[in-house]
Amino acid sequence: MRQVPEESELADFDLPGVAPSRQKRSRQTTLALLRAGAEMLRTRSLAELSIETLCAEVGATVGAFYSRFESKEAYFNALMALATRDGEQRLGEIRRPSPDASLDKLCHIVVSGIVGWMRHHEGVLRAALQHDDTRPDKWTPFKALAGATTARATPLLLPVMGKGRKAAKTRAIAFGFQVVLGTLVNAILNDPGPLSLHAKEMEARLAGCLALLLQAEIDQSTPR
Repeated sequence: MRQVPEESELADFDLPGVAPSRQKRSRQTTLALLRAGAEMLRTRSLAELSIETLCAEVGATVGAFYSRFESKEAYFNALMALATRDGEQRLGEIRRPSPDASLDKLCHIVVSGIVGWMRHHEGVLRAALQHDDTRPDKWTPFKALAGATTARATPLLLPVMGKGRKAAKTRAIAFGFQVVLGTLVNAILNDPGPLSLHAKEMEARLAGCLALLLQAEIDQSTPR
């Protein structure tokens, strides 16, 4: 998935605080600024992201930046909106691979999607988390997306968890995703180890953790 839309899609790009780009060259500049900023935020905070440095990176003037974005805040809002839009698209693409897909397989599919999204938008997500200290509303779209992820995954996972105790199993799924998302947020924000966000083991470990939590709930429903 892309961090920002392709140039052809940018013609219809409409966000508060962002001037629409109708001409091809203007769209290319807007696209370059968005791509460069998303990449630069991987290694620096939002406060450290200089508009002058950003513009120099893509060969644009500071005036060109402010002719497209009302402010640095509006620019960051656009980056967050794009990350959220990508997450929503990923959610819509989650499918059960086959009617007899196992719990382990489904957990891996969902967790892989979450990890992949966070890796693609790592810098923007970290900046949003750090920004949350002074502007708590800025993390809200991602909180909503986390809730939507759980809502999307629940009807996929419930059928393989067996019949009965639906409320308890739904609660277990929600908690499982709290564990998954909390681990990933901590990895983005603090990187405490032993696994970083980009470690190959991360997906497998988290998918296995989610499966174990759900299996423990299943076992409580199984007659002994």
